[in-house]
Amino acid sequence: MSEQEPKTENRASDNSHSAEAEKGRGYREKKYPILEFDDSSPVINPENIVSKRDVPEYAVICFFQEVIANLKEREETRLVTNLKSEIGLNPIYEIKFQDKNLLVFHPGVGAPLAAALLEEVIALGASKFIACGGAGVLDEEIQVGKLVVPTAAVRDEGTSYHYLPPTREVAASQEGVAAIEKMLKKHEIDYLLAKTWTTDSYYRETVAKVQQRKKEGCLTVDMEASAFFAVARHRGVTLAQILYGGDDVSCAEWDSRDWADKRSIREKIFWLAVEACLEM
Repeated sequence: MSEQEPKTENRASDNSHSAEAEKGRGYREKKYPILEFDDSSPVINPENIVSKRDVPEYAVICFFQEVIANLKEREETRLVTNLKSEIGLNPIYEIKFQDKNLLVFHPGVGAPLAAALLEEVIALGASKFIACGGAGVLDEEIQVGKLVVPTAAVRDEGTSYHYLPPTREVAASQEGVAAIEKMLKKHEIDYLLAKTWTTDSYYRETVAKVQQRKKEGCLTVDMEASAFFAVARHRGVTLAQILYGGDDVSCAEWDSRDWADKRSIREKIFWLAVEACLEM
């Protein structure tokens, strides 16, 4: 099967499909259920749950709860709505930056929840996304806080396989990556372009898998990127991501490097994501 990701447009707006996507249409039983890609209409759509609203087209997906807590204290921050899941409410906020409005939300942790919330924010009306978060590093030379912009993600999770035919990886939106690069260059911020490895199970990141992913060109490991990229491609929206170097999983012994406590770094990365989003 091809290593390159086929582009699958949103069925609601465009009925055209690539040749590979056409081959994947319709349910066909496979030996392994995860490979049973079915491009036919689902039983439930996000629009069944969320009504379209007059919201900005720009949205930042922020994994930093302390940053969102700070935003809530700003007078100009507005609660747009609360999406809901069994873990509770998932608030969607609207903020203003340089006279432009954009949405901000935490997507939860892990590909299934993050993809579902992304789907619902798309249904609200947003179409241009930049995600910002942290990731484990596969090379100890990558310092804590070093910025990595994923060009693609290795699909070692399950959610993306329900949005696109099986391939080894899925690319980020080129427009989004270009916007991030433009903004980082403007601020003279050093960064790395590389693939990321998306996995559901951080307690099963083995030494052998780390070495294999490094051979494939991955510098980081995360839990959501490949699902984000697949949903975006399926729905015909733009999405790219900024990651910062966190814990080190490149050796036999894990090193947390206190990555989650780097709050000043996380705040700066959020505002960089805001600028990049509005560049699109």
